Amino acid sequence: MAPSAVDTIPVNSERDGLALEDLSDNIDAVNVLKAQMKEKDILEKSQFDAEKAKTLFRQYEDACDRVKDFYREQHEKQTVAYNLKARNDFKSKTRARMTVWQAMEKLNTLIDNSDPDTSLSQIEHLLQSAEAIRRDGKPRWMQLTGLIHDLGKLLFFYSAEGQWDVVGDTFPVGCAFDKRIIYPDTFKGNPDYGHEIYGTKHGIYTPRCGLDNVMISWGHDEYLYHIVKEQTTLPAEALAMIRYHSFYPWHTGGAYMDLMNEHDYAMLDAVKAFNPYDLYSKSDDVPSVEALKPYYLELIDEFFPNKVIAW
Repeated sequence: MAPSAVDTIPVNSERDGLALEDLSDNIDAVNVLKAQMKEKDILEKSQFDAEKAKTLFRQYEDACDRVKDFYREQHEKQTVAYNLKARNDFKSKTRARMTVWQAMEKLNTLIDNSDPDTSLSQIEHLLQSAEAIRRDGKPRWMQLTGLIHDLGKLLFFYSAEGQWDVVGDTFPVGCAFDKRIIYPDTFKGNPDYGHEIYGTKHGIYTPRCGLDNVMISWGHDEYLYHIVKEQTTLPAEALAMIRYHSFYPWHTGGAYMDLMNEHDYAMLDAVKAFNPYDLYSKSDDVPSVEALKPYYLELIDEFFPNKVIAW
């Protein structure tokens, strides 16, 4: 790849990528214990998920205190105003430009070797997720979704304000915060809490408006969703897997169902089918990056019409 193909936007050298990933792993540890996945087909219950010894992962108590402190900050700062600003910044500011594989390598240098459940690099974890999906015979687009699903964490080093707008469970803003969001009591410090409009059940939305019309809290999922929506040919199911895989109050807790339209019900099945491959793939054998790279480069080219992506 010629040097001109990679944008020279500097990474924020003061950001601690290891701390971000350690926090992200603590959040996953909590969600592993909460998740109750029931899939069939892409929807069929995967052998991959059924065979995992989930009790071998860190327990809730180990992660709880740090995770709660994180969510208190997230829940106080994820306001309608902030989310409008984040989306405006995403559209208006100069963005890094690189290929998908270069983005994986960039993430690899920033967030690496911090996971207590695995010593794998970020690329190896992404390949684990993709390979687990591939072994289960899922479609090629779903394999690619597994490969790229965490690339939105690059947001932390370019334009995020902290960890709170990169990782963590997601939820709608602009309407009342549902009690099924993790640690719901920590929303009391949010300026939108109890707001005359944003604090009502439907807020700025209407029943059955569809989640495509709902503003989900800004973070690496929402960030990557907008990238792939604009620059790939991935199907709607893949977009939903990326956008909603941290939307636990919805896909696990059953919250916000009254905002869904008919399309969202099919997307809910897709998200539930995807999540085990993210949460439970880290104990697998170490994949060979060099051996698998040609296959996944071909897969990337199949769904990304332009090799160089605006991140």
